[in-house]
Amino acid sequence: MISVKLPNQSSVMTVMTKAAVKASRGLLRDFTELENLQVSVKSNRTFVTAADLHADRILRKELSFARPKYSMLTEESQEIQGEDPSYKWIVDPLDGTVNYMHGFPHWAVSIALKKDSEIIAAVTYDPVKNEMFWAEKGCGAYMNDRKIRVSRKKEISDLLISFGASCAGSSKALVQSIRRTGSTTLDMAYLAAGRIDILYGTSEPNEWDVAAGLLLIKEAGGVLADKEGHPTSDYKKTMIMTNVDLLPLASKLLSQ
Repeated sequence: MISVKLPNQSSVMTVMTKAAVKASRGLLRDFTELENLQVSVKSNRTFVTAADLHADRILRKELSFARPKYSMLTEESQEIQGEDPSYKWIVDPLDGTVNYMHGFPHWAVSIALKKDSEIIAAVTYDPVKNEMFWAEKGCGAYMNDRKIRVSRKKEISDLLISFGASCAGSSKALVQSIRRTGSTTLDMAYLAAGRIDILYGTSEPNEWDVAAGLLLIKEAGGVLADKEGHPTSDYKKTMIMTNVDLLPLASKLLSQ
């Protein structure tokens, strides 16, 4: 049974965490019965499972019921235009589908709430480990009931680096420090929690993959920068995610 101990939350965060947990029940059940998993290929040549689609339906139902006027963008459905265009849910029902299909326990449900052009609330839930990463603008970032911060590491020999499509940090000196996990939203949550020290993004990210993670990192004291190392709030330009002390080094490694 999935259960997460959380401190007192705002009403919107309660909606988001409950929706993530509810959608995760079916995902976790199917994860233990992979031999019966139904898989198809989308038009962009990425995979989608029946579990993705079922979780997507649950999330759309739960979020729309709680906030019926909000717009919604999900990976598996057409965008819904709500009566109140200033608020939009951004949802990835299963980030790490290939991991999921192979029984690799590193995948998550991701929900973000955008007001106008800014993410104001975020949830990334890993049901396998029962870890709920969540944040609200101006209120800090949390993992379950514990406040989290980005790492304070500064030395290159101490780093753990994760990357998406880029080849950053591929020098021989760092070969044992590099990870590529297959779940962007969990990588971003891990950076916010100090488990990863530098994270490199992809050149063409999908908003549903990164929206929740961007707020988690900001609220955990991290920095977001473009490929030149300049701070940015544009998810399309975000290539470097780390702590403020490591930003110059992270930028240098990327340029190499």
